[in-house]
Amino acid sequence: MTEMNNQDQEVTNTTERAKPYLKPKKTGLKRFFSTVGAGIIGSVLTLTVVTYTPFLQDDNTTNKSDIPTSTVQTENDNSYSVQKVSASTKSLADMVESTSKAIVGVVNFQNKSSQFSPIEESVEAGSGSGVIFRKEGNDAYIVTNNHVIDGAEKVEVSFYDGEKTTAKLVGADALTDLAVLKVEGKYADTVLKFGNSDALRAGDQVVAIGNPLGLDFSRTVTQGIVSAVNRTVNVKTSAGEWDLNAIQTDAAINPGNSGGALINSEGELIGINSLKISESGVEGLGFAIPINDAIPIIDEIIKTGKIERPYMGVSLADLDQVPQQYLRAVPLSVEDGVMVAAVEPNSAAEKAGLESKDVIVSVNKNKVKNSGELRRYLYTKLKVGDKVSLEIYRDGKLKTIDITLASK
Repeated sequence: MTEMNNQDQEVTNTTERAKPYLKPKKTGLKRFFSTVGAGIIGSVLTLTVVTYTPFLQDDNTTNKSDIPTSTVQTENDNSYSVQKVSASTKSLADMVESTSKAIVGVVNFQNKSSQFSPIEESVEAGSGSGVIFRKEGNDAYIVTNNHVIDGAEKVEVSFYDGEKTTAKLVGADALTDLAVLKVEGKYADTVLKFGNSDALRAGDQVVAIGNPLGLDFSRTVTQGIVSAVNRTVNVKTSAGEWDLNAIQTDAAINPGNSGGALINSEGELIGINSLKISESGVEGLGFAIPINDAIPIIDEIIKTGKIERPYMGVSLADLDQVPQQYLRAVPLSVEDGVMVAAVEPNSAAEKAGLESKDVIVSVNKNKVKNSGELRRYLYTKLKVGDKVSLEIYRDGKLKTIDITLASK
């Protein structure tokens, strides 16, 4: 599991995923090619956060009975109650009371041994938040962040009434930092309805609900506005750097909010809190995964248990990150590109003849500046089974290699 601690790490002039509430672990430096080895194309990423906002005026004449309930029919003809606050609802507190019942705590348990005993025991390795979004038949589904459940031997979910149960991991995708859990439907009294994140505008009021600093502060509500939409945020993932489309909000973000809900004034889920700016002197720069971007990922995870993306089977390093001794055979005129740090055995790359220290400069005649551009092209323009043409430099000479993309 990715090493995380219970304190936000300060990062100068950069954006990083907010950390879930996790126990501290010691870190160590790794060698260059071991580090870039974590960036094998086809591996996946991780994220976290939470947020909230005041948008409706309190009205003491409004009570819980004013909250409308709509009925939704599932594929299995099993109806269930979806709590949704209409624009006519005057009390923000009523909306929060209704929707917060769909917010759960997610606890990651891992088997670990101690310095006093070699016998492994199941211990809490971290916690985050999740949202109940669907109920079908006897099952209820929860969306959370991948990094919240990454490496878990067991995932425990706690509900608003204090009940707890072990959840089944349906599937996860590190690149988008999304994961789907399944529990018995009897635990799902409230299900959040998906809103339309494409309709958001800067200035729209939003509410975030989650579990900052662990379950002792479960279903904490914070408020804010949408600061901007369609923000491109560069994040570091286990597959390398990635440009993530996100909703920017000024709502408070704390460790443990990972996987929590960003809700609009209608009581609809419009984002999964995930990122923040972690820099000294910076406040109110949080980011959420737009629900319209998350829905296709969620649906595919439920359908197949995973997200299938084109996979070459190489570890990559941007040229500006490679020590000069590894670039002696690369012409001085080559300023942009990606070096192959390692090739996975029996992968599409190995079968095509790619070698360690090859420098990729284009894909299908499209120049690539860095590993992020290469991955974006693979994941957005190509699919499993496509054949791609790579221009590479090897021993100072330009060569062309064709690769048929596989799946991991």
